[in-house]
Amino acid sequence: MRIKPPATAQKEPTIALINIVFLMLIFFMIAGTLAVPLDKDLTLIEAKDLEGREPPDALVIHADGRLTLRGEVLPDAAAHVAALTEDDREALRIVPDRNLPARDLVQLGNALRAAGAKRVLIVSERALQ
Repeated sequence: MRIKPPATAQKEPTIALINIVFLMLIFFMIAGTLAVPLDKDLTLIEAKDLEGREPPDALVIHADGRLTLRGEVLPDAAAHVAALTEDDREALRIVPDRNLPARDLVQLGNALRAAGAKRVLIVSERALQ
């Protein structure tokens, strides 16, 4: 007569996986509540109906290529940069029209850099939707 050896039970690693998933769940629940929530009675403003205005020190380039600064038409961007102080040349802001072709915007940026502007920043509208 032959005696069979006792069958060893193979433990499955599902318990370990359940523990790991549970710990991850607890971690993300705690980490997700670190930011203080807004007050329930707070109503945020809506900026979608506000009229946009350019910053007072920014060059505005219209869709037809016309440059304005504080409502006055500029004949040449390079002459404007030449009249600026060194501090003002550090970061020159331009506000392009939405309908301005991209190639015209790139040409203006290159002309401003060639005239002595160290950085050219494009001011745009941020849509929160």
